[in-house]
Amino acid sequence: MNWNLLLPEYPAWQPEWSRGDIRLTFFKCLKWQVEETLNPIECPYHYYCDSVYPGNYSPVVDNLVLFFVVSTYLATLVITVMHIAGRAQSCVQSKRYLLPSGPIALPLIILALAKGHRINTTFPLSSTGPAILQLVQISALTFTNGGDNDIKYVFFEASTISGILHASMYLDAVILPYYTGFDALVKSTFSGECPSCVCRNEDLVVGGTLVSYTGWSLTTFLVVGTLCWRVVCRLYGKKLGKFILIIRSLLEGSSWILMIIDCVYLTTNSPPERLMLRVAAFGGILVLICLCVIRELCTCITQLHSVYKSRAADVCNRSKIEMTK
Repeated sequence: MNWNLLLPEYPAWQPEWSRGDIRLTFFKCLKWQVEETLNPIECPYHYYCDSVYPGNYSPVVDNLVLFFVVSTYLATLVITVMHIAGRAQSCVQSKRYLLPSGPIALPLIILALAKGHRINTTFPLSSTGPAILQLVQISALTFTNGGDNDIKYVFFEASTISGILHASMYLDAVILPYYTGFDALVKSTFSGECPSCVCRNEDLVVGGTLVSYTGWSLTTFLVVGTLCWRVVCRLYGKKLGKFILIIRSLLEGSSWILMIIDCVYLTTNSPPERLMLRVAAFGGILVLICLCVIRELCTCITQLHSVYKSRAADVCNRSKIEMTK
């Protein structure tokens, strides 16, 4: 990142401009305005920030959001480990209230992301918001909403699907201005006419060109598609046969692969703000993904073992019948 643009030695720098204010203006700019330039050779595109988001909330709000997110993460981690150890069968119905994708935590996460542009002090959602969305997606894929009947199950799954889509939309409203300002700061030069006035050699696009991640992406739609397909399996699985289970496995596998790719990409390609916080957030997500993959492997091995035992028992019973004959 070209932080030299913010150094006082830069020719266009004005003494009354603060580095922190400039950086905050770029990262929280809501609308970039292009205007005609009198120097088409050295300044073919001239932009300035026309409006910014309101000020940040108190650090108390950030700390509350941090405590809540860490609590839901730890709850997901503990329940995943219990499932791997085979000790979570007794809390199948109640565990959904502790998960990020549950009916209690998910609305609070959506509320935090909806106000995410003002949660930007000790726990900035512009940096950690993608990790929170991935936490919700992992929870939704790993744990099925338990329901006593099909109507309750469909209701819980529909609310989870709606929550993931809303969370993705609100996350984009937070990170796209952040990535746009990052692009404007790195790939531009200050014109000196105002604190946010910059000259560029190319157009400034929404989200910039340096970071390609968005919440409203193929990963989100695959996760949502997987959840929808689970509903179809629950309602019509017996009628449609094995084909519907194959499609479900393909959707789930593709979702996990894309989430891993997004997590690794964000760890290495995000703006260098709050580096340690970002590494800790996505490192925790990678650990949770690994545990969930291990859980799925354990489930598959258990199912194969049970099928093998049942077939072996059938063979033994048939041999006994033949011997008696």
